[in-house]
Amino acid sequence: MTVKSDIEIAREAKMRPITEVAAKLGIPADAIIPYGTTKAKLSFDFINALNTRPDGKLILVTAISPTPAGEGKTTTTVGLTDGLNRIGKKAMCCLREPSLGPCFGVKGGAAGGGYAQVVPMEDINLHFTGDFHAITSAHNLLSALIDNHIYWGNSLGIDSRRVEWKRVLDMNDRALRSITNSLGGVSNGYPREDGFDITVASEVMAILCLASDLKDLENRLGNIIIGYTREKKPVRARDLKADGAMTVLLKDALMPNMVQTLENNPAFIHGGPFANIAHGCNSVLATKSALKVSDYVVTEAGFGADLGAEKFFDIKCRKAGLKPAATVIVATVRALKMHGGVAKDNLKNEDVAAVAKGCDNLKRHIENVNKFGVPAIVAINRFITDTDAEIQEVMRAAESMGTRAFMCTHWADGGAGTEALAQHVVEIANSGKADFKPLYPDDLPLRDKVRKIATEIYRASDIACDSSVETKFKDLEAMGFGHLPVCMAKTQYSFSTDPTKRGAPTGHVVPVRE
Repeated sequence: MTVKSDIEIAREAKMRPITEVAAKLGIPADAIIPYGTTKAKLSFDFINALNTRPDGKLILVTAISPTPAGEGKTTTTVGLTDGLNRIGKKAMCCLREPSLGPCFGVKGGAAGGGYAQVVPMEDINLHFTGDFHAITSAHNLLSALIDNHIYWGNSLGIDSRRVEWKRVLDMNDRALRSITNSLGGVSNGYPREDGFDITVASEVMAILCLASDLKDLENRLGNIIIGYTREKKPVRARDLKADGAMTVLLKDALMPNMVQTLENNPAFIHGGPFANIAHGCNSVLATKSALKVSDYVVTEAGFGADLGAEKFFDIKCRKAGLKPAATVIVATVRALKMHGGVAKDNLKNEDVAAVAKGCDNLKRHIENVNKFGVPAIVAINRFITDTDAEIQEVMRAAESMGTRAFMCTHWADGGAGTEALAQHVVEIANSGKADFKPLYPDDLPLRDKVRKIATEIYRASDIACDSSVETKFKDLEAMGFGHLPVCMAKTQYSFSTDPTKRGAPTGHVVPVRE
């Protein structure tokens, strides 16, 4: 039997006009702005008119700690959405847009896989509707204004040694990570150290995904701290009068993008902040709009639940007022065997004992999700090499934690491969069991917020901060940031800060560098 590649399956897709896909949700043709016949943006006029409608149920898809064996969050998110529609529910998914960098690197695209994909896959993985280009332009406009301001007299007194705002490019171009700019003589300005980040790591990306409307976007952009004066006073984007121009560049990018799954079910794909350094969720605007037009919304958070789900709950849900009804934790037998100590080259061999050992990682994530008051369900993303005995071991592990695991074959079978999972998700989402609460209150000191995440989610014994970090905590609180949630950046491969420590390590100390 010949196995078709993801791109071959996507190219054979029979897509419907995006107006027909939108009509399944009751969205009229004049409420969308088409980008060709298979992509569209949802207009602000329509979004603003949704406020009086009740919300549907929000389902989060997260995963065990990632391994090179793969887990399949996006594939499961799409497969579950199709499964929900197959059992007669009005459902859609909300995903992040992929960066060009991973598409041309080792990671690949982010439109799902097999028969659980969103299409047009090639468009989504490349330029799509131009959102990332707009974010790149808005970010670099601010970068240019900083150097231009310094050149023309620097009335704000920006200390060029303390400019923290780099430039961005939507590509993995390591040669540009650290550069010296303004070389070439007096007319090119004052040389200083600079660098490029990838666009998905831009603060503008994170801001766009948390903004509720254009006015909120402009306010958040204006709050960006680009650097400090010699007296260490913050300088913001609005001090450079950059916020209005940046908002104009982003006015179309803020509108959610609508596409479809292979089974012609609607999907919003909007925004793409990194999950190991940013909050790793699609846009608030897309999620909230989806909740108004469908009964069930399936969304994902990047990497494992210790990173993506924690930030989804503590940052996105807290700031947007979202209340998730259920969480699906994706696991694969292959990844669990790696967490149990099996080398990648030996994963095709049955090893129930290794699966049992690796399930310690799964159990830890289930415990963590339960701390937020959101019921957890396990989706086993099946591979052809998985044995019945190995799958049964995962199911036993889930049951020992008071939940259930479902074998899913959506990669091969599309929505038909997630029907059992979909039925249980509906049951849990409608049960009223969810009682969402963030991990920590707003008024907890910043250092204590970091320590709470490290000890309760990462299961560290403590955090370690040198004097400069302790001072930074105090400075941030003195600047009025103490009430905000914290966004933690660490390796995604382990609960600890050591990527080689798989499974469920405990007792480690988390060093806080900055």
